[in-house]
Amino acid sequence: MNKTEHNKKAILQALEKTLGVVTSACRAIGLGRTTFYEYYKEESFKKQVDSIKDIAIDMAESQLHKQILGGNTAATIFYLKTIGKKRGYVERQEITGAEGLPTNVTVEIIRNENKD
Repeated sequence: MNKTEHNKKAILQALEKTLGVVTSACRAIGLGRTTFYEYYKEESFKKQVDSIKDIAIDMAESQLHKQILGGNTAATIFYLKTIGKKRGYVERQEITGAEGLPTNVTVEIIRNENKD
């Protein structure tokens, strides 16, 4: 195994321990963030890193569900404001285009021709 492959394996293990926090994982193994992001450009490595981040999100969601089941009102409200938006649990309306994508915005620049 060459040095690059060794570094990739080490950073993946460190990312698992830090729940996907890149800076902490890089510090733990002495790898620069720039080097990490160079590796991240490679599709196979990117998929592995993203998978670890998904596991961290799953863990956070399970903790949120535990808090909701425990009667935590703030957790329930947060969940409804994020996941329940499509059912109307929002404080403000968001205007989006097709499939939730941003709408096109046109900016008009008005020039003042009456300069003194």
